[in-house]
Amino acid sequence: MKQTRVLIDVWSDYVCPFCYLAEPALARIAEELAEQVEVKWHAFELRPDPVPTLDPGGEYLRDIWTRAVYPMAEQREMTLRLPPVQPRSRLALEAAEFAREQGTFNEMNRAIFRAFFETGKGIGDREMLLGIARDVGIDGDGLLLALERGEYHQPVIADEQLAHQLGLSGVPAMLLRREGELLEAATEIVGARRITCFDA
Repeated sequence: MKQTRVLIDVWSDYVCPFCYLAEPALARIAEELAEQVEVKWHAFELRPDPVPTLDPGGEYLRDIWTRAVYPMAEQREMTLRLPPVQPRSRLALEAAEFAREQGTFNEMNRAIFRAFFETGKGIGDREMLLGIARDVGIDGDGLLLALERGEYHQPVIADEQLAHQLGLSGVPAMLLRREGELLEAATEIVGARRITCFDA
């Protein structure tokens, strides 16, 4: 008898360090248990325009990085640095959706996180995203055209609307369910929100 697969739906934003801290474990689960588990990432822009972005040099970010981000990164043997910029993430989320259609979402997802949290690149910049895409083998010209036309704006909005319908207000948010079950019946993974980035 065929075993029912487990689905993990993850809402995430590229400016949330806790989302990046969760990425390696989720990638490992998806790779090692590919036949039993599917991980699907969803977009959730924490600070859409006109909501102000955080001050890169402000006390809030310095405090949360010192108190939580750096210790968690050390535990996971990851190298994160507090980025010198706090960009809008809408274009990065749209670029990831383009990569999903190209079959390279996981590579692009990881590359955007690394670019921001390891090298401090401004991932809200279109040219920067095109460079990241080309580095992982994605068609930069195709991505540029898609971003200019706003082809992946609606999928990002739809992910965010779904999150709000499910009562999710921060990221990372992870829901666990059996294949065939509705998202409304999913169970939130305990611990995923122990420390989160909130949209308010």
